[in-house]
Amino acid sequence: MSQNQHHCPALNEDEIESRLKEELPHWVYEKGWIRRKIKTSGWKATLMVVNTIGHLAEKAWHHPDLTVSYAFVIVKLVTHDAKGVTEKDFTLAKKIEEVVMWDAAQDTQGLFEGTPDDPRFKYIKKD
Repeated sequence: MSQNQHHCPALNEDEIESRLKEELPHWVYEKGWIRRKIKTSGWKATLMVVNTIGHLAEKAWHHPDLTVSYAFVIVKLVTHDAKGVTEKDFTLAKKIEEVVMWDAAQDTQGLFEGTPDDPRFKYIKKD
């Protein structure tokens, strides 16, 4: 199946805003993109976030724009061939949110204790 067979139509602004509010409350619609700023504790954490997003994007074959700084990453998604935000952007944004913001200590399976509550080990700053 060619990639063109996966074409998704662009969503309208009202639908985007409504879905962000319901499905991705830490994301915003701005200048035709959906965007999320992920705050980190520093460079090593930022690189882990970037690499995680890179892996997910490559597996999806849908690549976000990233702004990378010492203590944050800004992720911006749009579907260029649709000239707007589509279902593809929401799907990848949800996967990024699920994986990057996963908190093992809050996982319902309770298999992990999670990152210790110690500034030496924290790397993702929760919203």
